Amino acid sequence: QVQLVESGGGLVQAGGSLRLSCEASGRTVSGYNMGWFRQAPGKEREFVAVINWSSSTTYADSVKGRFTISRDNGKRTVYLQMNSLKPEDTAVYYCNYGTAIVGQKAGPYWGKGTLVTVSS
Repeated sequence: QVQLVESGGGLVQAGGSLRLSCEASGRTVSGYNMGWFRQAPGKEREFVAVINWSSSTTYADSVKGRFTISRDNGKRTVYLQMNSLKPEDTAVYYCNYGTAIVGQKAGPYWGKGTLVTVSS
């Protein structure tokens, strides 16, 4: 079993930045892919970014060049640095354990999410 706790969400103006963190407990994160997904109001949850065991990354086209995913295995933590935020980035952001690189399908464990609101 893995427990994931996200933090770092909040209210920011368009063009601003936020850094999300996801701390895992119950199991090591090294050797496993970790990902971020988001769900905007009235929309389905969508893939944002994934980082594999060797820190290779993949991003959704909508965030490429603005968001950066990284990991610190010693701290069992994954980060999502979000720059140049847009109102359409407003969503609840979820951390995911075991995200697939191919097809960006979600793994079996989720955090409870952290809300990011971008004002125009």
